[in-house]
Formats: sequence, C-alpha cells, structure tokens
Amino acid sequence: MTDLDLGSAVMRPQWPWDADPESYWGAIDHAVQAYGAADSPVAVLELSALRHNLADLRARAAGVPIRVASKSLRVRSVIEQIVAVEGFAGVLAYDVAEAHWLATTGGISDVLVGYPSPNPRAIAALVADPVAAARVTLLVDSVEQLGLIGRAIAGASGDVRIAIDLDASYKTPLLGHIGVRRSPVRTEAQAVELAHHIVDRERMTLVGVMSYEAQVAGVGNEVPGKRLRNSVIGDIQRRSMIELIERRGAVVAAIREIADLEFVNAGGTGSIEATALDPSITDIAAGSGFFGGHLFDNYAHFKPAPAMSFALSVARVPARGMVTCLGGGWIASGPPGPDRLPLPVWPPGLEYVSREAAGEVQTPLQGTQARRLTVGDRVWLRHTKSGELSEHVNAVLIVDGDAVVGELPTYRGEGKCFL
Repeated sequence: MTDLDLGSAVMRPQWPWDADPESYWGAIDHAVQAYGAADSPVAVLELSALRHNLADLRARAAGVPIRVASKSLRVRSVIEQIVAVEGFAGVLAYDVAEAHWLATTGGISDVLVGYPSPNPRAIAALVADPVAAARVTLLVDSVEQLGLIGRAIAGASGDVRIAIDLDASYKTPLLGHIGVRRSPVRTEAQAVELAHHIVDRERMTLVGVMSYEAQVAGVGNEVPGKRLRNSVIGDIQRRSMIELIERRGAVVAAIREIADLEFVNAGGTGSIEATALDPSITDIAAGSGFFGGHLFDNYAHFKPAPAMSFALSVARVPARGMVTCLGGGWIASGPPGPDRLPLPVWPPGLEYVSREAAGEVQTPLQGTQARRLTVGDRVWLRHTKSGELSEHVNAVLIVDGDAVVGELPTYRGEGKCFL
C-alpha cells in the first residue's frame, strides 16, 4: 500500500491550483505521461492538495473529531490512512456490507452506517461476525426498521449496535421543508419513543445519534452571479443552525436519560464550523472536502483543493477547434443540471458541445485550446462530487509533486460494488 504521509498534512499558504493552474495541472499531466503505464480514462489523487484539505478540515473542526464519510472517497486504503491521522476518528459508511468490509478487511474499529438498511442478509452476516458486530453501528428511524433487523438477526448469536437518525431539516411557514428527506424522527417525544423501543428489545443496544443538516452542509452559499440567492441561502442556513442546535441538544439530553450514548454524529463538509458549535455533538462527518469535487467550489467559508481529478484522451478531431475524447459521461447524482457534469479544467477554456455534453462513450469538447490538441493528448476534468468518480476506475494514480508514486485500488478495483 502506498504511504500517503498524511500525518504531515499542512495548509498551503498559496494554492498552486488557483494561483498557477497551468503549473498544477501541467505537473499532473507530465507525471502521468512519464509514468507511462496508464491508458485513459485515468484518475489521479494529488497529495499536496489532499494534505491541504485534511489540514483545512481539521482546522475548521476546531478540535472536534471528524468522521470520514466513505461514500465520498470509495478508496479503502485512503480511508484507512485518513482515519489514522490525529483529528479524524471513525467512518460514516453508506451500506451494511461496506461497513462490514471496512471493519474487518480495513480494520476500522468504529463504523456508523449512515442510512437505514433494508437488506436482511447483510445485517445477518454482520451480526454473525463478532468482530464486525462490535465495530459497526446500524442506523434506524422507525419501529419497522427495528422489526426488520430483529427478523434478520433471529438466527444469529450476536447483538447489534443501534443509532437513531434525527431529522435535521429546517421548516418554515413560508418555504416549508428545507433539507433532505431523511428521518421522520424530529421531536424530543418522537426520539424518546423510538429510544424506548430500542432499549426494550433484546440483543439491540442504543449507542448513538446521528443528524445531517444537508441544507447547510451541502448547499453552496457563494454561487457566482447569484448574489440575491446567496444572501437568502446564507440567512436560511444561519436560522436553521440556531433552531437545530437547540432542538438537537434537547433530543440528545433526553435520549441520554435512557441510554449511555457513545457518540452523537452530525454535519458535513459544508457545515463543519457551524456544527462544531453544537455542544451536544461528539463528531462531525466530512467526505467531499477530502477530494474536492467541483460542486463544493461555491462556498464562502472554505475552498477545497481539487485533489481528485481524471483525464480523458483525445480519440479524434472532428472539426477545427473541437476534439472528441473517449468516455467521460460520468454524471453526478442529484437534480439533473449542468452542475452535475464533470468540469473541464486543463487545458483551460474547453467547454462541452451543448447538443452532446458528456457522453457514455465519447465527449466532444470545443474551444480555442482544442486547436492545440491531437489524438492521444489528455484533457483533465474534475468530477462534480468525489467518491462517485471511484466507481468508474479500478485504480487511482497517486501523484506527489511531478511524479506518480503509486497506485491504489478503488472499491471497484477490489471487486466491490455496494450500491
């Protein structure tokens, strides 16, 4: 396994990816070309940018431990090495089978599954493995989910760790529901009722609470050219956190009267500073802030470095000022729109052909810089998100300075597909 030397993580006072993008992307391109062993598409993790992001996340958390959201990385060895760095603790997984794998093959001692699971076979396998059962916590927000878990573990001998998912959305008379549609558990009374259902069941132990303020963590508040929208979003986010900190604190205090909680997880990459002010929480989740997908460029209070990128190779030149690259249709999840497309970053000035955009097998790009490109040249892009990129490649090249220093397999490269 390539040693990423993440313990030496420091913030860069000057960001080469902003101050001198040609040098930054040119060095990556040169490193991959000199490496000579990778056909395109190829994914790259640039270490100076990753180390900067770790240091930035840790500084923003102000001493509160950060739980690594695995869905935004999906490279097991990178997850393991981040968790080993001071200031980072535990993993927020997205699937039970994934959590089982990380807890055993990955050796991670604290894994919270961040979503309720409807997969009884995976739950049964988890509970039947004493190592995994001691390290993994399942998330619930209803009695029905407890029933599914109870039926799944009926034939196994182990116990199961449980956490409650608390709704962290914001509600206003004018705008209604603001945030993601997650848990129906919102009030202190609802949380206490579910907590009693958990502690009253045999072989289930209530150990934690989770809540995700997506309307703060996942919504940019400095989108270029959207001044009024940014002002409104910023105001909503401030009001949302005031309401949530009070409500979450009351809920957590009430649950602590029922069970001995080990953790209270909250937040995400975009809300770290605000979430860290909540005295009821014990750790903050972060994922996209590590690799720095371009969806997270539009925040006023932090700017992740573009640590993860990918390159497509020019396969043909259909017209002057236009090239066609192999592959590239790696569209991010979420509401369909231009912001879900990969962002061409080098050579500068390239843009999509509107009638084709990013295609399943080929992606045409146009611009004056396209005139300088020929068959076999590479074009560098950033994915909208972070971990979704790892589903398209078997390995990630690790670039340090101007050299490739190793390769690390993605989940896909290790033969894993969880969702």
